[in-house]
Amino acid sequence: MKSLNLTTQRQAVYDVVRSAHDHPTAAEVMNRLVEQGYNFAYGTVYNSLRYLADKEMIRELKLGEAASRYDAKLDDHQHILCEVCGRVDEVMTQVPEDWSEAVAKETGYDVHHAHVVFGGVCPSCRQKK
Repeated sequence: MKSLNLTTQRQAVYDVVRSAHDHPTAAEVMNRLVEQGYNFAYGTVYNSLRYLADKEMIRELKLGEAASRYDAKLDDHQHILCEVCGRVDEVMTQVPEDWSEAVAKETGYDVHHAHVVFGGVCPSCRQKK
């Protein structure tokens, strides 16, 4: 494992991401830290998120939105994004192996992993219609 330098700020940011079930943005992480009584600068939060992602303690998700989201669940899984409210949920269904094989054949790449983002309308938004 890579050597870690978990400052108080980095640990607090990690704890927020790890306890979150909604894949928070940096701004949402910041708000939760304030709610817990911390007073970190935005730069500190962003730098902590980058550090934790670089150390592979969390994963940065770029899901087609303007802001990245963060996930502390590192096992192999996909995501689904509500196209109405922006809610993100985890999808545990595995990507079919033949997809990776087809991509490798089409591109010539040696495919190591896949991250699929599904789009749809969440149950809550669907009920509102």
